[in-house]
Amino acid sequence: MMSLPFFGLFAAFCLAWAERRAAAVALWAASMLALLLLFRSHATDSLALSF
Repeated sequence: MMSLPFFGLFAAFCLAWAERRAAAVALWAASMLALLLLFRSHATDSLALSF
């Protein structure tokens, strides 16, 4: 699940290389939002420790 934003960033770089700037910026923004949401979910989750 955490790899999805990085695949999105790779696709955005590919779009930028293909000179599709608007699509690249939109995909970059969506990837950043997904990364922040996943980090928020990860950072606020309680640890399941069992001894």
